[in-house]
Amino acid sequence: MCLLMTVHPSGYYAWKCDPVSSRGKDDQRLLGLLKHAWLESGGVYGYRKLTMDMRDLGERCGKHRVARLLKLEGLRSQTGYRRRPGSRGGKPAVVAPNHLQRQFNVSKPNQSSVTDITYIRTHYGGCA
Repeated sequence: MCLLMTVHPSGYYAWKCDPVSSRGKDDQRLLGLLKHAWLESGGVYGYRKLTMDMRDLGERCGKHRVARLLKLEGLRSQTGYRRRPGSRGGKPAVVAPNHLQRQFNVSKPNQSSVTDITYIRTHYGGCA
């Protein structure tokens, strides 16, 4: 059977005694730590920040190893969004005059109308 699979017999029997290597066991332990740190970040952190988190915990691992483990597990970082071309901030084109001066008490109905914006998109979700 070893000839058919082109595997050395000593390698087969070593695998039969301990099918998971020490590297595989260490990968499983590290993956548990990575999942915990990834969930704590709300799924935002990618392999670079998670590598720094692991180093802060005293774990010795490289960024390529962390990237490989995250990819195998299907964990991805939350990516940002692009700015629209031409929207560079600055002063708005038209600013309506502030007639109320934060005096929201009115004596008659339909005398003033106010609004609140809740549609601003941020990295943490919508502004509510």
